[in-house]
Amino acid sequence: MHSDLDADEAWERLRASRSNPPARANTGSRRKTYAAALEQAQQLFHAAAVVGPATSPVLAFYGLSQAGRAITAAAWSLKGEDWNLDTHGIKTTGFHLPFPDIEIRTDPPGTHGSFVKVSEALDSPVWEKDPLRLEDVWDLLPTNLHYPLTTRDRLTPLYTDEGSIDAGDHSLLSAFVCNIPDRVVKAGTREALADFLTAYPVVAQHESYSTVGPALPNYVRYDHGGGQLSMNWLMPDGVGTGFDGMATMAERQAHLRAMTRRYAGGRYFLPVLGSMKRELHPLMAWWAVLYALSMLSRYQPAVWGTLINVDSNQFAVPIERLLERAINHLPVLIADTITEVTT
Repeated sequence: MHSDLDADEAWERLRASRSNPPARANTGSRRKTYAAALEQAQQLFHAAAVVGPATSPVLAFYGLSQAGRAITAAAWSLKGEDWNLDTHGIKTTGFHLPFPDIEIRTDPPGTHGSFVKVSEALDSPVWEKDPLRLEDVWDLLPTNLHYPLTTRDRLTPLYTDEGSIDAGDHSLLSAFVCNIPDRVVKAGTREALADFLTAYPVVAQHESYSTVGPALPNYVRYDHGGGQLSMNWLMPDGVGTGFDGMATMAERQAHLRAMTRRYAGGRYFLPVLGSMKRELHPLMAWWAVLYALSMLSRYQPAVWGTLINVDSNQFAVPIERLLERAINHLPVLIADTITEVTT
């Protein structure tokens, strides 16, 4: 549902922005930080691309961390010295546990750690009391859809496409929700779908969906398992400037964008984990995963060496694939995020 992106083009966009930095990064120390942090980020990502998985997570994480400094320097929402970052703002524990069960926590809201302040700029939640398991955050990345860490039931991003929006003369937003898990599609009941969607509150607010037979969900099944479903949502009050007061395509597209997060040129409904009030921004999901991998690589090198051994470890190939995608996807996500916080 997504494609590899042009990292070189993204770095060109970012380099071009440095001569005339956006938003609050256009003067003073914020401008200097914006330019220097992006230069460091690019060099760290380029270095990560030419080494193996033994050390690439350290380089990729610090590349993302430096890009975070550019993001906060530019962000309109961060005033005064709120943009200035000091610590990581995130920590990992439980390295003695199985790889999927490594625990990730963040510093409290309002602190100046990098993860916390970048999350604030992106309206993305932090958590401090109840840890998230690495597997749960791993599954938030669209690139990991086909790379599960265990056989547990997963909560993964649900892809949607603006091209699937129904342009009919009605007052609803109608679009396909894709990548519904096989367990839900096989169950085939309204109850199974409703139970699954409790983790996706935005999707759960649907007005109706395509049905078959005795009002059962009319899934389009995939050959490899799982499927998609055409779903309908009410448009916001006061929207409807088209013919006979119906919603226009532009209004429907805007509503779908408001309900989803952008990633790799597509739009995704993301689950809300645990006690969080909304979903993690994709950049922050990447941040949490790379931080955990970098800490393993730096402080548990023997354990990390075992995990990336393709001859003996089931996690080695998924880890390799994740690190390859980090090099391709993150520059584009960073560039898009800077646009997001400055418009």
